[in-house]
Amino acid sequence: MRFSRWGELSSLGVGVLVLACGGGSGGGGMGPCVPGAATPLVKTAGDAQSWYFNNPLPAALSVTARDASGCPVPGVTVNWAVGSGDGAVSAAQSTTSASGVATTSDSLGSSSSQTVTATFTGLPTPVTFAASASAPPTTAAVTVMNNAFSPDNVPVQVGGTVTWTWNSGGELHNVTYNSQDVAAGRTNSATQGSGTHANTITKVGRFAYSCTIHNGMSGTVAVVH
Repeated sequence: MRFSRWGELSSLGVGVLVLACGGGSGGGGMGPCVPGAATPLVKTAGDAQSWYFNNPLPAALSVTARDASGCPVPGVTVNWAVGSGDGAVSAAQSTTSASGVATTSDSLGSSSSQTVTATFTGLPTPVTFAASASAPPTTAAVTVMNNAFSPDNVPVQVGGTVTWTWNSGGELHNVTYNSQDVAAGRTNSATQGSGTHANTITKVGRFAYSCTIHNGMSGTVAVVH
């Protein structure tokens, strides 16, 4: 009787284990996910960004195709298009990866708001991303603190000026760009404990700098159109 009872419990345990692992189908558990036909398209990243006229958004737009059980579906062709406002997407079509994800880059135009749609053949309602745009700042201010730049990332329009102001109680710091970033108005500061340093930057890009005295004290300037 004991052996019989143990056999019953063992069978029950195996059954529970199979259920816990998803039984090898569906995708609702922890086991292998065998995708069926894509039904929903889910926003993954990139929605509701705020950036500047006539510039690409900092983050890509991303969606995930899933089947009715929530399993990610690879190989789905996703069509991207500007739904309202101005701007453009690149690429207009992308295919979902092994993890079911498709992405595109979005550039804003001259309107203050924009929407982008993502869809695939058979999807009843497109997924919609929204973005807003404004004029970029022509100046930016950074405070040089003890072991930190605040803020550590600033945007500025090309041809605009970034000013660093020391507020470090006399502690010595400097603004030193990566070697490849020193050009077009980007100049390094002296090592100093007070005062200011200014750059009028004439090239679009994202430029990294640091204080060479203090490890981990770094920042970036994002120069936009």
